[in-house]
Order: sequence, then structure tokens, then C-alpha cells
Amino acid sequence: MHKTGDVVLGGLFEVHYTSVFPELSFTSEPNQPRCEGFDPPGFRHALTMAFAVDEINKNSNLLPNVTLGYSLYDNCASLGIGFRASLSLASGQEEQFILNEICVGAPPVLGIVGDVYSTFTIAMSSVTGLYKLPIVSYFATCSCLSDRQRFPSFFRTIPSDTFQVRAMIQILKRFGWTWAGLLISDDDYGLHAARSFQTDLGPSGGGCLAYLEVLPWGDNPAELKRIVDVMKKSTARVVIVFAHESHMIDLMEEVVRQNVTGLQWMASEAWTTVAVLQTPHLMPYLGGTLSIAIRRGEIPGLREFLLQIRPDLYHNNSHGNNMVRFWEYTFQCRFAPPPAGWMEAGGTLCTGEEDLESVESELLNVAEFRPEYNVYKAVYALAYALDNMLRCEPGRGPFSSKSCAHFQRLEPWQLLHYLQKVNFTTSFGDQVSFDENGNALPIYDVMNWQWLPDGQIKVQSVGEVKKSALKGEELTLDENKIFWNFEAKKPPRSVCSESCPPGTRMARKKGEPECCFDCIPCSEGKISNRTDSMECTSCPEDFWSSPQRDHCVPKKTEFLSYHEPLGICLMTTSLLGTFICAIVLGIFTHHRSTPIVRANNSELSFLLLVSLKLCFLCSLLFIGRPRLWTCQLRHAAFGISFVLCVSCILVKTMVVLAVFKASKPGGGASLKWFGAVQQRGTVLVLTCIQAAICTAWLVSASPAPHKNTEYHNDKIIYECVVGSTIGFAVLLGYIGILAILSFLLAFLARNLPDNFNEAKLITFSMLIFCAVWVAFVPAYINSPGKYADAVEVFAILASSFGLLVALFGPKCYIILLRPERNTKKAIMGRGTTK
Repeated sequence: MHKTGDVVLGGLFEVHYTSVFPELSFTSEPNQPRCEGFDPPGFRHALTMAFAVDEINKNSNLLPNVTLGYSLYDNCASLGIGFRASLSLASGQEEQFILNEICVGAPPVLGIVGDVYSTFTIAMSSVTGLYKLPIVSYFATCSCLSDRQRFPSFFRTIPSDTFQVRAMIQILKRFGWTWAGLLISDDDYGLHAARSFQTDLGPSGGGCLAYLEVLPWGDNPAELKRIVDVMKKSTARVVIVFAHESHMIDLMEEVVRQNVTGLQWMASEAWTTVAVLQTPHLMPYLGGTLSIAIRRGEIPGLREFLLQIRPDLYHNNSHGNNMVRFWEYTFQCRFAPPPAGWMEAGGTLCTGEEDLESVESELLNVAEFRPEYNVYKAVYALAYALDNMLRCEPGRGPFSSKSCAHFQRLEPWQLLHYLQKVNFTTSFGDQVSFDENGNALPIYDVMNWQWLPDGQIKVQSVGEVKKSALKGEELTLDENKIFWNFEAKKPPRSVCSESCPPGTRMARKKGEPECCFDCIPCSEGKISNRTDSMECTSCPEDFWSSPQRDHCVPKKTEFLSYHEPLGICLMTTSLLGTFICAIVLGIFTHHRSTPIVRANNSELSFLLLVSLKLCFLCSLLFIGRPRLWTCQLRHAAFGISFVLCVSCILVKTMVVLAVFKASKPGGGASLKWFGAVQQRGTVLVLTCIQAAICTAWLVSASPAPHKNTEYHNDKIIYECVVGSTIGFAVLLGYIGILAILSFLLAFLARNLPDNFNEAKLITFSMLIFCAVWVAFVPAYINSPGKYADAVEVFAILASSFGLLVALFGPKCYIILLRPERNTKKAIMGRGTTK
């Protein structure tokens, strides 16, 4: 279909949906292929381009004083025919390969609108790119066409499949569908879409493909049966079909035969608006389909233009051209001369004056312009680019030496430069411009196949997905308008594995996609606080995981506390011992002039009571949260107090031995050299040695508070580390040496005569003391945490009570209960009192 003009634009459309090629015998010249199956929507696309060119020619603001022409070709759904047509357009030599007519040729075109198929467009763009001839497709969506190195002159007004795939993935994410099946056509359209899905639907897309099947071309029942069996057995409830109308028709026959219901279909733009699939017979299966549709637009005046067409408007010879075929297809008539037997079979002749409004014609179904809108934008893009090129001011041009294109010598590569920079807004309000890969700003409508209660079928727009320079990709859906073809009237669940709740992590199943996983509880000390966590995170040092493993809680702290029963008991016992010491000290002070108090150095007895009181009190430093000062003071106070105590006992024992020796002839000198001053000095020196040991220990490796988590991971045990084990051992060892020495001396003096002799009491007390501290060492080493402190406090209290009771118990008994024995005569053993 041709129209002359100053500048001619080419067009490639599918006016027939099949072609029949002659048998090649190689013995005679082959006949030309024959086009069959008139396609009214394809014919409407071609007429849309004719309408757009006429509208531009009438527009005084766009291309003034320039008449656009067109040269439109039918590809007959055949790559060979479409490729030959593109060569004819590019070279300016039209071949007589479809129409049986005399061709007069056409001037070379500056740009081509088309083609409909991605595969056809790839082939012709590879060639037209050599001519730098711009081609603007309205329907080829293959993402491969965005390769600027392979296709330097390709543009399109329909979004790339890459964007369509991302739009579908956004819908999947919107409804939480992470498990979907994908059916594709065996061509560039389907295969490149499959690659995009496999790339974008991975970990970043948050979904997986349950299966990927390639739909066969033509009649292949066995393969279709196998594919439908896969769909039935899969747990995926969502099925995405990236294929053509013919594939879906064949597939749905098998779906109906096997009665496969309960699936949520998602349609690519290729079969979104196919009326043959929108029938009551198929709606139990396809009802509720969510589909991506080419952007709907409005083209004022197109319907009126279509109503004015007549068979003789576009060609002098009314036979053999597409307009004639459309007329015969629409009115079921034939132009004269009719085929043989036509009239006899009741057929009618066409007059060319039939009324298009009197019949239901698919050509006039212009309620929603979708592909037509893309054709319309493609024509206008070429026109605006040409207009900008012709408005170039000499000396300011983009070409060499700032030159402009000359109208008499226009070249396609010059138009290509301006087409890349074109930017305009349609009357419908959509902006049209191309990025560096020749893609227009992508925008799709989201459609829903609705099966109304009265049985009617409606494909309604429920949203849109578009990309803008400011907001990026944006999906808008009105979920209240969506019809769900399920009993619950809600979106289905389509996941391989249910989400892992907080407190667990995802563990992929071996050999299965990443969407198939097990939920493994987090180990102790680790948490996950969100759904579908890939890893469990460790809690901070002073925190531990909750029982549900979904948040961190502060670790329980453990130390020998004043508030727990054990701490209360030990504290009470310590204070009780201190109180008893105070009472005994008061008794001894009150009866300090009595013989039993004065016997065997009362001054040492008072000092011993004071040291015992300090021993009882130092045990309180082991109770409560350990702090630096308590850790440093507890062992120093404990060591010095006990050395003071044992030193007093040791000196008392030595006094006993000195007195006994002095009672023998010639032994008076022993008391002279071991008088009161020497006794005090001995106690002081022995105590200062311990003080020096403690000072050296604190200076070199001081005890310090420590958070111990070795015994329990979920607890913090506050304890005092000794700092230097050697220092602690020396401290205990020194006390032990003094205690053993006191025990040995007292043991040797146990049988000495006279009642005032304390050797037996000292022997018994030191036996208790040594037994307690010998048992303390293994018990202390093997006690964890606060129990080590409790063991040490117990040893302090036990040994202190042992000394207090053994040394002062009998004396208090005599002072308080047997005062008659508290006389010098009784003590010397000269009385008769038993």
C-alpha cells in the first residue's frame, strides 16, 4: 500500500497470519509464496500508520511544506517475505513478490515502522543497520534488540521484554508469589524472556522458577501433554506464559482436556487481548488472569478514518490487494470476476459500496488502542525527528563543519541522529523519548481477566507499571478491582517452602532451587529477628538469645549476693561470729582481773579476739558484686587477719613452752628473753611479713573483677581473678606454715602439767584450723563461680569459729558458769574442787 510524498516512510505489518510456500522442484522457476488468513488487527495497524501520516500532513506546525508518503508491506507472518520487504524498502527497488501487479518502484525511505515479530526485526535490523536506516518497531520486545553494537539503528515504542519481565516480577513480589512456572515460545521472544527471568528472579528478585518449559510450534499433542503433566504435578500455583497467541490456543486445548484448574495465570503482552481465548469455555481456567498489556492510548479520529476506507482508494486495480481482501473478508463477498463456482454456491458479488457500520468488524474494534498507539507514536517519532532535522540552522548543525542536512539529499543516517534525541508528548499525555539503547520510556498496563456473575467476560485495567527518570520503576495496582478465580476470592499461595519465622534461619535443600528450604532454629547465643533470615546473628557479649531465639536479652548475672539465701546465711553467720567475738571480748574485759583471764598473757588473748573479729568481718568482702577495691582488699584482709590470729596462737604456744622450761632449774633465762615486748614484736614481725606478701602481690598482679562465661554461656559469673596464682599460694602457704608450726609446738606441749596450760586447747583448735584449710584447697579449685567464693567464706567462718570455740569456749564456761574455778588455787591445781 503506497502513498507518494516528498519523504517516504516504510512500514511492515502482518496483514495475513500465514503464508504458503510453493514446492521447490529445482526443475522450473518457483512460484511466489501465497499469503492466507486475513488478520484484521494487523490490517488495522497498517491503516493506523496511514492515518498518522495523513494527520501529520494536515498539521501546519509539524513538517510544514513537506508531504509525507508511505510504503507499507505485508510480511505474511513469514521471515522470508518480511526480510525481502525490508530489503526493498532499504534499497528503493520493490520486487513483485506478493502482488500480481506491475510495480513502478518506490523512492528510498528514510525510516521504517515495524516489524511485529522480534525474530523478524532482528534479521532485518541486522541489514538495515548497515544502511544506517532507522527502524522503529511497535511490537518487537526482545531484550536482545537493546544491543547498540548489533543494532545501531533500532528504536521501539514498546518496552523491552527486560522491563516486562521486571514488571511481572514486581507483581509476583506484590502478592508474595516466590514459586512460579514459566512457559515460553521457542523463538527469540520467549528464549530471551526466559534468560531475563532466570537472571532477575534469583536471590535479588526473591523468587524461583519451579519449571521452565518451551512450548512447541504447531501440532504436537505429546509434548503439550507432557508440559501440562508437569504443571499438574508442580506445587507452583502461578504459571507465567511468555508466548504467542497460537501457542496458548494449543496449550489451552490440553489444559481443558486434563481439566487443570486452580492456577493463577500471568500473561505476556503477546496474548493479553486475544479475543479467541476470552470465551466462556476457557474462563473456568483462565479467569482471573493477570496480564501485561501494551499501554492503552487514544487516537482521536481513527475510527472515522477507518469508516471512510473503500477498496478503490489505495490502488487502481481492485484485485489482489489487501484492501480488497479485507472487504471480501468482512462482507463475505467476492469482486468480479468471482472464483469458479462462487455464484452457484450462493455467494454474492462485492460492490465496494457496502456499509462498514452495518456489520460487526474487528477492524472497527477501537475501544482500546494498544498496538495502534505504539504505531501512532512510532510514526510521530520519525516525523518529529525529520522536523527537527529540517529546522536546522546552517552553521549550527550537528554534522561535520556544523553543517545541516539538505532536503534534496536527505540521508537515513542523518535522521538517525535526530531520532536519538527526539522528545515529544502525545495528545494522550504520554512522553516519548529514547534512551541510549533506543528504548522508549517503558510503561505497561496491568490487566485482569474478569468473569462476571452474568457470564460476561471483561478484561479490565487494574493498574500500571512504568519507569520514570525520578521515581524509577513503579507498580500501581488497585487490588480491590482484581477478580480472583478461586473460592476464597483471594490471591493464592504459591511458595515452595513457607516462610521461616523469626528465631530460625533458611537452609537450602540440596539440589533444589533457593526458594526451597528448611527452617533451622538458631543455635544458642544467636538470633534472627525477621522473617526468612539467611543467617542467625550472634548476640553482643553481655547478651544471650531468648528462648524463642528472636531477640537478645541481657545475660543473667551471677555472684554471691547479699539477697540470695546462701549469701544471707553466710552474712548472718559472719555477723554472728563477730557478735560472739564482741561478747567474749566484753566478758574478758569485764573479768580481766580474774586469774583465768590473766593466765598465759591476757594481752595476747585480747589481740587474738580482735583478730578473730577481723577474720569474721573480712568474709563480708567475699559477698556482693565484685569490684576492684573489694577484690584487692578481700584477700589482703583475709591473709593479714588470719596471720595475726595464728601469730597470736603461735606466740601463746611459745609462751607455754617458755614457762614450762622456766619452771625447771636453770630455765629462768627463757622467760627473760621472751617477755611481753618480745611477744608483741614477734606477732608484729610475723604479721608484717604477710603484709609485705600482700603488697607485693597487689603491686605485681593485683586481683581484679572478671566476667566469666566459661561455666555457662547464658550467664555472666562475676568473680575475682587472683591475678597471680603464686601470690595467692604464697599467702595461703605462709598461713599454713604458721598454723602447722603452732600445731606442732602445741602438740609437743599437750601433756605439760598444771591446769593453766592451754596447749591442749591450742592443739585442738589448730587441728580444726588445718583440717578446714586442707579441705578448702580442692573444694575451692573445683567450685564454679560464686560457689568458689562461698567455699572460701565457709572456710574462713569454720576456721574462725573453730578457733573461737576451742580457745575461748572453756574459759567463758568457767567465767560464767563455774566462777569457783576462776581462782589462782584452782588454776594451779591445788584446790579440791573437781
